[in-house]
Amino acid sequence: MDSANPLGEYLRARRALVTPEDAGLPVSGRRRVVGLRREEVAILAGVSTDYYTRLEQGRERSPSAQVVEALARALNLDGDAADHLHRLTRPAPEWGRAGTRPEPVGEALLRMMAGWHRTPAVVLGRRLNVLADNPLGRALFAGHTYSGDLLRLVFLDPDARAFYPDWERAASNAVAALRSAAGSGHDDPQLVRTVGELSLRSPEFRRLWARHDIRRKTRETKRFRHPLVGELTLDYESLTVNSAPGQQLVVYQAAPGSASEQALILLGSLTADDPAQHPDDPARHPTPSETASSDEG
Repeated sequence: MDSANPLGEYLRARRALVTPEDAGLPVSGRRRVVGLRREEVAILAGVSTDYYTRLEQGRERSPSAQVVEALARALNLDGDAADHLHRLTRPAPEWGRAGTRPEPVGEALLRMMAGWHRTPAVVLGRRLNVLADNPLGRALFAGHTYSGDLLRLVFLDPDARAFYPDWERAASNAVAALRSAAGSGHDDPQLVRTVGELSLRSPEFRRLWARHDIRRKTRETKRFRHPLVGELTLDYESLTVNSAPGQQLVVYQAAPGSASEQALILLGSLTADDPAQHPDDPARHPTPSETASSDEG
């Protein structure tokens, strides 16, 4: 991933995104750095430059909660980004154990999803891979090289920019959601491989990953250009699965009476006779061919 010093990497990346004007600081003369200088962040946070330098260099790894809050304010971090900064100062150990475990989806959740005939739904894993979906959720993302892996769909699929009319927004949100879900993530070998592969194969992913943006996947209105039914504008809500930490249930809906609602109904009817849409299980897990790219990452 980035280094053995995730706190320092994060602080450096975020101060590079804040201008002196953003922070209300006077600007004079020619500046050699992008964003804020270390001493400027220290002044804004009310700590010494030496102490802040030690934080960036990894020589100090346990700042107090008050210092972390002051740094978050100095760097203009919003709620998710500030929470991430707190997590980096007290990293949880569970990723090292959880990162290599299977992520089974509960049978009760699968049955519930299967009953939503007009509502696309997918269950995402820690690396935004599709762990399960209902028939309409499957149909929404079907037909792409990486239908079973939404991160690779955005950055590696040749149809991604056609499928996502607002591609830059989708890409930025996907990377920020991965950062949020992963935490520091250095003990998850599959995540490390995924980030390494995408960094090598996608300059856009590499650029966005370097920003260290943090945003949880919560709710949003998203546009799709589906190959079968055309334009869709759907609202989604992302719900944490408390019985399986790290999993997210993402549910999509169209506005009642809208053209997108009619398009979803049409999509359901067009795929209703497709044998691939009627597995024995109430809600399908992705096939081995769909998950191979994620596992091999």
